[in-house]
Amino acid sequence: MASTSRGPKTKQICCPEHPYANLVEDYHAGDMICPECGLVVGDRVVDVGTEWRTFSNEKSTGNKDPSRVGAAENPLLDGGDLSTMIQVDPTSMSYDEHGKPMYKNRRTMSSADRALINAFREIGNMGDRLNLPKMIADRANNLFKQVNDGKALKGRSNDAIAAACMYIACRQEGVPRTFKEICAVSKISKKEIGRVFKLILKNLETNVELITTGDFMSRFCSNLGLPTSVQKAATHIARKAVEMDLVAGRSPISVAASAIYMASQASADKKNQKEIGDIAGVAEVTIRQAYKQMYPRAHDLFPADYKFFTPVEQLPT
Repeated sequence: MASTSRGPKTKQICCPEHPYANLVEDYHAGDMICPECGLVVGDRVVDVGTEWRTFSNEKSTGNKDPSRVGAAENPLLDGGDLSTMIQVDPTSMSYDEHGKPMYKNRRTMSSADRALINAFREIGNMGDRLNLPKMIADRANNLFKQVNDGKALKGRSNDAIAAACMYIACRQEGVPRTFKEICAVSKISKKEIGRVFKLILKNLETNVELITTGDFMSRFCSNLGLPTSVQKAATHIARKAVEMDLVAGRSPISVAASAIYMASQASADKKNQKEIGDIAGVAEVTIRQAYKQMYPRAHDLFPADYKFFTPVEQLPT
């Protein structure tokens, strides 16, 4: 029989023949065994190890999967079922990019949740392509959920609604993107995104802040590789042109692109209309027309302390 050494506070199981030997725990049998003589000195030991198993093609035990259940529950989805249906036929099983089998739960998921998941995935992909933080994608997901629950845009493409929600989320978070930028990372045309955008604002009774030239100036100048001095001058030019009502009817993006063109032409880092148009998503003729409206008052548009590399009189007319 096993003997027990009693201490003042603790009680420890040990082998009667080798009391100082460190016992070996056999978790499969639930026994504690003496390594010296092989005597089973305790049974029914509780397994305190991890309770999960990793089902993967990798046989390495060093990389243990710490997940106990499925993915975290998404509060935007209606169902909270965590069950998984595993395909039995190995010939039809699909694998991910790492060679691991994908376990799908389509049988237990409603069609409404599937539509939401697909839309959330599309919004996440757009956010990644635009290098936007996750909080903007989360706001776009919430907007899509509200539109989907309201059923006011029933019949519209979910991809178009997702693109419009991303556009609204960007503006509400203070990092607006143009329709062309959203169109470039989605499968929807600019016209359709604009149409759905107006419908969402009308049905959700929400609003967005008006975009200004300053919302795009730093990003456009950074993508063009222009120095800070040119960016500050372009920002001042665009603001003064709006205040002096020189570019009435022009969009803030067109005004910003024209201001960048004027500021760069007066500096050592000159950029032509095509380079600026490719970054801003504005046609060259649009930049040229807005520039012609601002050129006659160019002396009043530049900051007083701006160091000209090319004088105003020698700017392109």
